[in-house]
Amino acid sequence: MPDEQKTEFPPQTQDRQPGIEAGMTPRPRDRMEGWRPAGKLAGKVALVTGGDSGIGRAVSIGFAKEGADVAILYKDEHGDAEETRRHIEAEGRRCHAAAGDIGDPGFCRGAVDEAVRALGGRLDILVNNAAEQHVCEDFAEIGDAQVERTFRTNILGMIWVTRAALPHMPDGAAIINTTSITAYKGSPVLVDYASTKGAILAFTRSLSQQLWQSRKIRVNAVAPGPIWTPLIPASFDAVRTAKHGESATMGRAGQPDECAPCYIFLASEADSSYMTGQTLHPNGGTVVNG
Repeated sequence: MPDEQKTEFPPQTQDRQPGIEAGMTPRPRDRMEGWRPAGKLAGKVALVTGGDSGIGRAVSIGFAKEGADVAILYKDEHGDAEETRRHIEAEGRRCHAAAGDIGDPGFCRGAVDEAVRALGGRLDILVNNAAEQHVCEDFAEIGDAQVERTFRTNILGMIWVTRAALPHMPDGAAIINTTSITAYKGSPVLVDYASTKGAILAFTRSLSQQLWQSRKIRVNAVAPGPIWTPLIPASFDAVRTAKHGESATMGRAGQPDECAPCYIFLASEADSSYMTGQTLHPNGGTVVNG
């Protein structure tokens, strides 16, 4: 692995979820600067939740480089979202951005409908990526509000966005859901988060069977390991943030640019036409057998 990828993270933390990328040191690599496009998604329209930063930004920019117009949904990180928009538009593609709470089914319906109107009347690709996580060292003390909030954002929001998007998706479209290595390994301090990520696996596998039979829509997932995104300093204390990714087999955290190719592959019918109900694992070498 090139030395420049073995980045050290200085101690840092943020006091809000899901975090602001502009406040991170160093900034994540999520602009797909080394990507060599091949027109894999030419003329397609994609919607990416959590598309303002981190993995969502890298995916959105990667899709644009491959020829897709992109709508991004995000919470309230307006500066991060505008930077993502600039990169998408720099590729000559259209970008629509909408801010709001993905845990609100009304927002999900309205935002999807607005994106469809803005970008031409259909959605060819849906990436369900938005998420939040909160550390809890003693599960006996976990609050009801935290559990409900995590489930509303991570899995209920995913269900609501997908439900709203499906009437606008043509037969043969693609859905890609972001789960996590924690769905397979668990996490002693992210029990509710890991539980939502396990639910996303079941959602992906079940929906893939229904939608292939009825509409030939492929539904797959990506399960990242420790990736350097705003969610990390927004979730952990400064000491743990500085050690992020050290336990991976490769001995380092991954970058969003290293995850985005999985989504591009799964979005491209030419590349992944024989895959549905499956999960890819950009996790730094951890074998999870799933």
